[in-house]
Amino acid sequence: MSNLVESDLSNNQINSFTGNEGLKSLSKLKIMRLGPNSFKNASILQSLGALSSLRELHLQNDYELMRGLVTKKDLEGLANLEELYLDGSSIDVSFFHNVGVITSLRVLSMGHVEFKGRLPNQGWCELYNLEELDLSENGLNGTLPWCMRNLTSLRYLELSFNHFTGSIASSPLTSLTSLQYLSLSHNDFVIPISFSACYNHSKLNLISGDHNKLSKTLSISIIPRFQLKVFTLSNCNANQFSERLFHFLYHQHHLIEVDLSHNNLTAGGTFFLSWLLANNTLLGFLNLRNNSFSGPFPFLTSSPYNITKSIDISNNHIHGQLPTNIGSIFPSLRYLNLSGNELEGRIPASLGDLHSLWALDLSNNNLSGQIPQHFAIGCSSLHFLKLSSNNLDGRMLPDVVNLTDLEFLYLDNNRFEGKIPDSLSTASHLTALDISNNNISGNLPIWIGNIHYIEVLVMSKNHFEGPIPAEFSKLARLSFLDLSNNNLSRSIPSCFNSSQIQHVHLNHNMLSGPFTHTFYNCYSLVTLDLRDNNISGKVPSWISNLSSLSILLLKSNSLEGEIPVQLCSLKGLTILDLSQNNLSGSIPHCFGYIPFKPMTTKSFISDSFGVVDWRIYFVFYVVMETRLFNNYNTFGEKNEEFPLKVGAQVVEFTTKSRLYAYSGNILDYMSGVDLSSNHLTGEIPSTIGNLNKIHALNLSHNNLIGSIPTTFSMLKQVESLDLSYNNLSGTIPYQLIELNSLAVFNVSHNNLSGRTPERKAQFGTFEESNYEGNPLLCGPPLCNSCTKIGSPSTLPHHSSKEEGFMHMGVFYVTFTVSFIIAFLGVVVVLCINPYWRQAWFRIVETYGTSCYYFVLDCFFKPFNRRGV
Repeated sequence: MSNLVESDLSNNQINSFTGNEGLKSLSKLKIMRLGPNSFKNASILQSLGALSSLRELHLQNDYELMRGLVTKKDLEGLANLEELYLDGSSIDVSFFHNVGVITSLRVLSMGHVEFKGRLPNQGWCELYNLEELDLSENGLNGTLPWCMRNLTSLRYLELSFNHFTGSIASSPLTSLTSLQYLSLSHNDFVIPISFSACYNHSKLNLISGDHNKLSKTLSISIIPRFQLKVFTLSNCNANQFSERLFHFLYHQHHLIEVDLSHNNLTAGGTFFLSWLLANNTLLGFLNLRNNSFSGPFPFLTSSPYNITKSIDISNNHIHGQLPTNIGSIFPSLRYLNLSGNELEGRIPASLGDLHSLWALDLSNNNLSGQIPQHFAIGCSSLHFLKLSSNNLDGRMLPDVVNLTDLEFLYLDNNRFEGKIPDSLSTASHLTALDISNNNISGNLPIWIGNIHYIEVLVMSKNHFEGPIPAEFSKLARLSFLDLSNNNLSRSIPSCFNSSQIQHVHLNHNMLSGPFTHTFYNCYSLVTLDLRDNNISGKVPSWISNLSSLSILLLKSNSLEGEIPVQLCSLKGLTILDLSQNNLSGSIPHCFGYIPFKPMTTKSFISDSFGVVDWRIYFVFYVVMETRLFNNYNTFGEKNEEFPLKVGAQVVEFTTKSRLYAYSGNILDYMSGVDLSSNHLTGEIPSTIGNLNKIHALNLSHNNLIGSIPTTFSMLKQVESLDLSYNNLSGTIPYQLIELNSLAVFNVSHNNLSGRTPERKAQFGTFEESNYEGNPLLCGPPLCNSCTKIGSPSTLPHHSSKEEGFMHMGVFYVTFTVSFIIAFLGVVVVLCINPYWRQAWFRIVETYGTSCYYFVLDCFFKPFNRRGV
C-alpha cells in the first residue's frame, strides 16, 4: 500500500505496531486516525515517526495513551506533523515541555485531557506556527504564561471550562493580534468591560466570555478596531457596568449572534434592542434573557428581518402590546421567547404568518382574549407552545387547527372554559399537555388514549366530571398524570397499569370503590396521591410490588382494616400519609425498619423532567481561512437544555400542625409519617425510634396505649411530633430534650403523669396547650406544681379521654335505686306511727288550702272585678 494517503484504524483494540520497516514503506501517508484504541504509553508516537509524510494525526479518547513521561525522543520523529488531536486522552505535564520539537505544528487540540495545574512557561510556546489551540474542559488554573506572546500566528484559541485567573488587559492575549476566535467562557478571568485592551485585534470575529468577571476600564473612549460577528457575555453580573457595555456594542455593525443573558442589565432598555436589530441586519440570534430591560416592545418599521431566527428577551420588564405585524417583521423566525414580561393585549394573528416557527413562549404575561384562528392554522411547524399564566379566555383552541407537529402544549393558569376541543386530537405527536387551573369542564376525552407519545398529562384544577376513561390505560409512555382537584367519580380503571408511569395525582375528586388491582404492575411508580376521595376497602397487600414507591398519600378516604405489613417492603418510602381513615389494629413493628430516607427522585417534574432541546441556536461560522470556519452563511443548529417546569410535582403534607405544599428541591429532602385520626390501638412500637431521618411524625387522635418510647430520642431530624388525643400513660421521657430540631411537640389529652421535660433548648418554647388534658402532669409551663399534686398512687386513675366524669349509665341506676329506697322508707314510717301519720296529713291539708287560695287570688280575681 505504498500509495496510501489516508488511514482510519480508530475504534479497535490495537496496542502497538510491530516494527517500523512496514511503516516506512507508507511514504505517502498524510492522515492517520488511531483513536480510540488500546495504546498504553507514548511509545506509539515514536513508532509513528517512521511515517515521513504524516501531516495529520488523530489519537482522541485513548485514555491510557499518554500516561507517563513523554520524551523529546518520542516526538522528534513527528517533526513534519501539522495537526495533532489528542482530545479525551490523558496528557502528562511532560508533554508540554517537549511538544515544542514539532515546529511545524499548526493545530493542537487537547480538550478534556484531564491535564491539571498551571500551564508551563517553556517548551510548548516555541510552536511559532501554531494557528489553532484547544485546551478546553481541563483543570488548568492560574494565570496564562507570558511565553504565550510568542504564539503570534494563533487565530483560534479555546480556553473554556477551566479555572484560569487574571485580567485579560494584563495578559499575553493582548499581543495575539492575529486572533479571530477567542473563547474564555467558564473561567475566573477578569474581562475589561470596554475591551479596549483588544484595540489592535482587527481580525477578531468571535468573543465568548460567559461565566467570568467584569471590571471597569479607564480608557473607555478607545473603541476596538474589530467588528465582531459573535459576542457572548452571559452570567457575568454586568449590571453595574451596563452603560459602558452598551457604549462598546454601539460600534458593532456586523453582529450575527449576541448573548447577554443573565446579567441584570438595565440601562438602555428597549432602545438597545431596537438599535441592535436596526444596525445589524445579519443578526440571527439575540438572547437578552433574565435582565431588567424595561420599556415597550420595539415597533420596527424597516424592511423584514429575513435573517433573524431566534429572539429571547424573556424575564425582563417589557410592557405594552406586541406589534400586530410581528409576523411580517420576522418572517423567518423559528424561536421566540417573550415570557416573564408585562405584555398585554391580544396575541397577534400575524404570528400565523411564521410558517417556520418551531417554539413560541408567551407565558407569564398579561395577555388576554382568545387564541387566533389564523395562528392555530398558520404555525404548522410549531413543536413547542407555552401560553401559561396569562388572562386568556374562551375555548382552549379554535375549532380548526393545523398543529400536527405539536409536541409540547402548556395552557395552564388561564381562564379557558368549555370542553377540550376535538381539534386537538390531530396533534398525534403530543408529548406533554398541561391545561391545569382553568375552567374547562365536561368529561375527559376518550381520544386522549390514542395519543401514544404523551408522557406528561396535567389537567388538574378544572371542572372535569365523570369517570376516568379506561382508554387512558393505552398511554404506555405516560410518566406523569395529574387529574387532581376535579369532580371525577366512580372507580379508578383496574386496567390502569402502565409500567412507565412514575407520578400519579388523583387527589381531591370523588373517586370511590376499592383498590382492586389498579396500579398493580406500576413498578416505576414513585408518587401515588389519592387523598380526599371516597376510596374504600383495605390497603392492598400487593402494594409491596411497587418497589420504587417513595410517596404514598391516602389521607381522608374510607379505608379500613389493619395497616398491611407489606408496606415495610417499600424501602424507598419517604412520605406516608394514611390519616383520616378507619384503619384499626396496631402499628406494625416493622415500620421502624423502613429507612424513610429522603430521595432526590421525588421532585421529578419540577426541574429535571422537561429538559428539552428546544432553543434553536444558530451558529454562524466566522469567516476564516482555516477549515474550522469555512461554512459562513450556513445555518446549523445547537441544542441547549431548558427546564420546562411542566406540571410541577407538588405534594401536600401536614406537619407542624399546618398543611404545607412541597415541591422542587425541598420535596427531595422531606420525609414523614402521618397515621392520625384512625382507630389504631396497642402500644407505639419502640422500633419507630429508628426513623432518624424523618422530619414529621403524627400519631394523634387514635386509641394508642402504653408509654412514649424512650427510643424517640433518636429521632434527631424530627421537627414535628404529635401524640395528642390518645390513651398514653407514664412519664414523658426526659431524653426527648435531645431533639434539637423539634419545633412542634404535642402530647395533650392523654393519661401522662409526672414532671414535664426540663424547659431547655427546644422544650423551652412549648406552651401549656402542648401538655393540657393530662391532670397528672406537673411542672412548667403547666399550672400544676409538682410539690402540691399527690403521688400517682394516691390519685384516681382514669383510663379514658373523659377522665373526671362519672359514666351516665351508672348515674341513672344509682339515682333510681336511691329514690325508691327513700320513698319506701317514708311509707313504712307513716304506717307504723299514728301520731306522725296525723301530723303529716295536717301539714298536707294546710299547705294544700294555702296553695288553692294563692292561685285563686293571683289568676281569677282580675276576672271577677270585670264581672266575668
